[in-house]
Amino acid sequence: MKNRRVFVFVSLMLVLLSSANPLFAQPSEADHVRDHYPKNPGIDVLNYTFELQLSNDSQTIDGTATIDARYVKAGQTALRLDLVKKSDALEGKGMSVDWVRMEGRDLAFRHEDDQLFIELGREIDANEIIQVKLHYSGIPASGLVIGPNKHGDHSFFSDNWSSRARNWLPTVDHPYDKATSEFIVTAPAHLQVVSNGLLVEQTDLDGGNRRTHWKNSVPIATWLFALAAAEFAVQYVDTFDGKSIQTWVYRQDRDAGFYDFAIPTKQTLAFFSDLVGPYSYEKLANIQSNSVGGGMEAASAIFYGDRSVTGNRDRRWQRVIIHEIAHQWFGNAVTEYEWNDVWLSEGFATYYTLLFREYAYGRDDFLEGLKDARDRVFDYYETDYDFRVIRDHLEDLNRVSGPMIYQKGAWTLHMLREMMGKESYNHGVRTYYAEFKDGNAITPDFRRHLEEASGLDLGQFFKQWLYQGGVPSLEGAWTLKNGELVIEIEQTQEKYDFDLSVDFEIRFADGSSERISLEVNADHAARVTRSIDQEVLDVVVDPDTRVLARWTFGRGEDG
Repeated sequence: MKNRRVFVFVSLMLVLLSSANPLFAQPSEADHVRDHYPKNPGIDVLNYTFELQLSNDSQTIDGTATIDARYVKAGQTALRLDLVKKSDALEGKGMSVDWVRMEGRDLAFRHEDDQLFIELGREIDANEIIQVKLHYSGIPASGLVIGPNKHGDHSFFSDNWSSRARNWLPTVDHPYDKATSEFIVTAPAHLQVVSNGLLVEQTDLDGGNRRTHWKNSVPIATWLFALAAAEFAVQYVDTFDGKSIQTWVYRQDRDAGFYDFAIPTKQTLAFFSDLVGPYSYEKLANIQSNSVGGGMEAASAIFYGDRSVTGNRDRRWQRVIIHEIAHQWFGNAVTEYEWNDVWLSEGFATYYTLLFREYAYGRDDFLEGLKDARDRVFDYYETDYDFRVIRDHLEDLNRVSGPMIYQKGAWTLHMLREMMGKESYNHGVRTYYAEFKDGNAITPDFRRHLEEASGLDLGQFFKQWLYQGGVPSLEGAWTLKNGELVIEIEQTQEKYDFDLSVDFEIRFADGSSERISLEVNADHAARVTRSIDQEVLDVVVDPDTRVLARWTFGRGEDG
């Protein structure tokens, strides 16, 4: 059924290519792996509006959701949403739906298996836009953290990664169907409320409450929806390209937080805009939160853990800032169509953090990060040698990532950049970003853009680094005999084959050096012989840190 739906979707999308707001990318290779979420590309959610009431006295939220959806495929009569149902298994947590309405009439619905099935009461025409409204309430089992922050103040912080928005928001809770959003929040007036997009309204109400309305006009995935309500200190730090840069930290952490988050946000925005393409969103807010341990890249409203505020501009936390801002391009603006392709988010953000570190802090800092990532890959493969960056099956869509997605994904990009050359690689990334900005992509889309930019066939490269496990192990030596230098090396890993180009630097006693490159394939050893008229001090493998491989290499016994 999945494959049939995809092919229907491809044909239907042809009539919509002129739309100013593309729905999402067409999967460009039928055999590319897909996750098991029940996608329905015949329906495109355009916008969610959530009207929420928050209380100091209860963990219960009261919500009204309005969903605008375009029915791409004619003849459909239902709408399916994700919403975790209140249950004994969740100790009474979860959501209950009171009513669903469309066109002024009540609709029949079923709420089961954490899904809401809504009967629309008629067939919907092709390209017809409907609006469904529903009222619900309950205590979130996850996805929205309600309770004291580290200072003991009552607060509300979302944490939707990766499929937990359904715990408190009725949505199509998967990145393939991106939508704009509005959060209209009624909360105690001593709390400041922040969300995605731009602030539309703040109005004090009777009873000590305040109404706050945020509107996000750029389509995003549901895991990127953000809501925070706390006693914040708020600073409008600067602007970039006419868009506000903001800091939101707990009121007790005002001075330290304003100091910590003042940099490097603007510099990072400028760097990625120049390198990749324009920033998509209407502001950028850095927000202290108790719902995440590190960072969470919610679009235009990034969350950082309680400990992010140190008052000394801690370098580790600055790297988190850079990583989460990189996500605004990769993962947020260009979003994976399948969770199997999560490396298009995390691998990219990890590598582009390293590129910014090289730009801002120097080559040594860049290499330090690369070598650390390489060591982490090697350590991981000691216990799970078959792990693939792009997996065939994901058992739990709340466990879609992991350290290899970050580090091996980043190294895959680094090797592509080194192999293609920086100019071709950057051009391919820019055209990829331009095509899929505010939409969705899969790995074959990225490969296509790099092949168009470079003229190379990258099929084997993508296969060996993304679609199979393992890393290459190399063994070899260099020797001197009768004025000749001999370099030999071969692959020795027990499983998986790789085609590699490995560089060697020959270092001479007079301080000069020479570079050579060997093609090291799995089926035979590589060997090169050079006539030498100088004293050789050493031969160094991979002197520029270009290849993800472990090796045993040194001077052998001279003949």
